[in-house]
Amino acid sequence: MKITTPNGILEGDSIEAILKKYGTACLLGAYLRYAYLRYADLRYADLRGADLFRADLRGANLRGACLCDANLYGACLLGADLRGADLRGANLSELTVAQTSILPDEGDIIGWKKALALDGAPIIVKLLIPSDAKRSNSTGRKCRANKARILDLQDRQGNSLPPDTTAYSSFDPDFTYKKGETVHVEDFDTNRWNECAPGIHFFITRIEAVKY
Repeated sequence: MKITTPNGILEGDSIEAILKKYGTACLLGAYLRYAYLRYADLRYADLRGADLFRADLRGANLRGACLCDANLYGACLLGADLRGADLRGANLSELTVAQTSILPDEGDIIGWKKALALDGAPIIVKLLIPSDAKRSNSTGRKCRANKARILDLQDRQGNSLPPDTTAYSSFDPDFTYKKGETVHVEDFDTNRWNECAPGIHFFITRIEAVKY
């Protein structure tokens, strides 16, 4: 296998062998148009500015990879592991964007998050993300919204806690959740690829919140 990069041509039996030989930064700006990379192991690879136009990345492991400013237009990412991948500035077609999104475009959403009681015990918060809320996910399972209504506070087993219970954000103890209230985040970051940006973080399944 030969890969053209701004620093010359890299050769190896596979893209994994090339990464092992030259290091995770060797693919920066690489020419990978139409490349067949199905199920390739590209964990933590530095693919900034790489040309991946219509590359076949189905099932590829791109966990933690840097794809900033990469050309991914027309690339197939079905089944790719993009947890922790950085896609800021990447050129993506509408289909590629859809393939990395787990949230519906319309309607209310039920979300779940883990918060804390005053004594540090975990509390599972059931949220209603209204249809007019700004909401997004990056490339993983964690989602964000700018507002939510608290439907219920529960223990890990799913039992509702007393209605006067207060749950506290593990990130900002001044941000609280009480049943029946609506919470807002004024400085919500609309860049969907910035997974850890300001917002109400949640999952769309309860078990993910419990295990988080």
